[in-house]
Amino acid sequence: MKYDVNLDLQNRVEEYSFKDVAKQANGSAWLKSGDSVILATVVIDETEIVKDDFLPLTVQYIEKTYAAGKIPGGFFKRETKPSDFETLTSRIVDRSLRPLFPKGFGHPTQITIMVFSADADADLQVLALNAASAALYVSDIDINTSVAAVRAAKIDNELVLNPTLSELKNSTLDLYLSGTKDDLLMIEMRSIGSNEIELTDNYAMDPLLDPSIGATAIQTHISNAVKEDELIDILEQTQKLLFETNSKYEESFKEHKKETQPLECKAHMLNEEMVKYVRDNHMSDIESAMNQMAKSERSTALRALRKNIIQANPQWAEVETEVELKDAIEAVKKEQVRGQILSKRVRADGRALNEVRPITIDTNILPKAHASCLFTRGQTQALVVLTMGGPKDAQMFESLTDDGTQNENFMVHYNFPGFSVGEASPVMGTKRRELGHGNLAKRALEPTVDLDGQTVRLVSEILESNGSSSMATVCGGYMALKAADIQTSDTIAGIAMGMVSDKDNYAILSDIMGLEDHDGDMDFKVTGSKDGITAMQMDIKLGGISLDILKEALYQAKEGRSHIIDIMLEAESKIEFNDGVLPSVDFFHIDPSFIGEIIGQAGKTIREIIEKFEVAIDIDKKDGKVKITGKNKSGVEGAKKHIHGIVNTPKVAKIKYEVGDIYEGTVKKIVDFGAFIELPDGTDGLLHISKISKERVEKVSDVLTEGEKITVEILEFKGNKISLGRA
Repeated sequence: MKYDVNLDLQNRVEEYSFKDVAKQANGSAWLKSGDSVILATVVIDETEIVKDDFLPLTVQYIEKTYAAGKIPGGFFKRETKPSDFETLTSRIVDRSLRPLFPKGFGHPTQITIMVFSADADADLQVLALNAASAALYVSDIDINTSVAAVRAAKIDNELVLNPTLSELKNSTLDLYLSGTKDDLLMIEMRSIGSNEIELTDNYAMDPLLDPSIGATAIQTHISNAVKEDELIDILEQTQKLLFETNSKYEESFKEHKKETQPLECKAHMLNEEMVKYVRDNHMSDIESAMNQMAKSERSTALRALRKNIIQANPQWAEVETEVELKDAIEAVKKEQVRGQILSKRVRADGRALNEVRPITIDTNILPKAHASCLFTRGQTQALVVLTMGGPKDAQMFESLTDDGTQNENFMVHYNFPGFSVGEASPVMGTKRRELGHGNLAKRALEPTVDLDGQTVRLVSEILESNGSSSMATVCGGYMALKAADIQTSDTIAGIAMGMVSDKDNYAILSDIMGLEDHDGDMDFKVTGSKDGITAMQMDIKLGGISLDILKEALYQAKEGRSHIIDIMLEAESKIEFNDGVLPSVDFFHIDPSFIGEIIGQAGKTIREIIEKFEVAIDIDKKDGKVKITGKNKSGVEGAKKHIHGIVNTPKVAKIKYEVGDIYEGTVKKIVDFGAFIELPDGTDGLLHISKISKERVEKVSDVLTEGEKITVEILEFKGNKISLGRA
């Protein structure tokens, strides 16, 4: 393969070939970086143009297991539906490249990215966007701006740009930026939780006797939420690299760009006669429709207005003319929404710019679910249901860059049925948007929990939607965690921010509704605690955004988030647990020298505890850490109390028994073939039914009772078992 461009970038080298493969595509780029090879292609349908006002762009990121020398796992040995990683990567590329297309571009466009070889340390999401942007830039489409991706990590409190995957595993921050050489277009950010070991003085011990017991190690889980000022500093440094990278791309790629072909764009000239008619005669109807749209994302009111206008003006009844009227009504509505916000600083539903809609929270409303929360904010409502499980309940998955199968033990699944926005549509399979929203909520909440072997699944059912159901999922998800009595390091809430701007003025909006999302210039979701941010997602619809405005938006989001957290904390104090169905888990430490007593002879003692209290017990023999999991809290507490009883019972020195020795023992358990006798040091021996009495014994319980003291003789040893006789 002959490479046309070789670029030495931050922490990696990228080599591009533009003319050797996929020559029938409108644009293609073969990218090699390390041992990773990716092909990106762009194809447009020059013969068709979509009439509706949207960009018909489809992005597909595709991985094949041969790229890592693997054969697909499972029954089918051929790749089937896209993995979550493939779908999420496709969304990232789509959101980054969509703003490049000129307004009115209506030709169906397909961008395909295929991974042919995968380096175990490669950041495939960064390479995928860079390859797709290169293919688009050198294509014959009239797009002359490149987009690049940069990932930032924070390792040992140091900022690392474009880290390898190995480095990212040790990071407390995962920040993904995309943009052009002039504008920042998209941000994906999450903090990564970690455990910290803190040594505290143990005043009960004399360290002069044993220095190792002069301090106690306490493990604490922290979310590593990022403060607003720190995030802005990181963005500033990352953005510089982003702009430098794009300058290198454009300088290197421009000589390989194909000759631009003329393509028809949809005419976006408004019918000024219709616009004036709507302004002069129907402003009150527009305002009324806006108020109704504050209650739903449906545009029923605007459709009704269009029909009324056509009845009064039959000359506008033709299909194409009706489309012009629709555009005119939409333009006046958008003008009214934006103008009212910028001039009067008042929103369509009457709220102030930084005002959050009313919130109600109801927890554990589903009796048989482990935990649940109905979170309602304005006209957005999410029912989030939590289910707890063990290690075997984790989601298994494979990735190109990992060896073997991985397990995901914290899952957030988001569902958006049509009825939530008043649409008469069937519930189908999971869509890209649903997967993306669930992933955002997962990134928001996961840093705050240390599940230590547990599996937790959160399912968010959106029952009503008018703006930012993903943030309602975050808030409801946190409350469901607390309703399941799961420990978290922070209280986490989410808020959706928006922005409306013109050349001279701008307004930042807190807790945007669907109308403001549709007609605004920015969609900006922030989650975190009162102190910092755990996840963020930002898309700029028009141009870029200055870091000064972004900083203002972050602090306004913090104010709104704090308000929501106060409401959540009040609701948290009123939670009543579903004790009858809620599994319980407890962790504690014991002196490792007592583990033998807890396990018992051949595991007998621990089996008795498990059966009696209906629990599962895991013991780390090295450090004495005990984990008890049960179907309910009472069983877990009973098992814990029983174990503490064993640990707190003074140890009895083991006796070296000899054949012929006589001891007093206690009848511990009666069985059909005899009785188990507990000897003075706690060791059990078997008194067979034939050795209980000189007379024939038909039933052991006729002669002995549990708890009775009797004198026995050691008859023989069979391995670790002791055979007894009546003395």
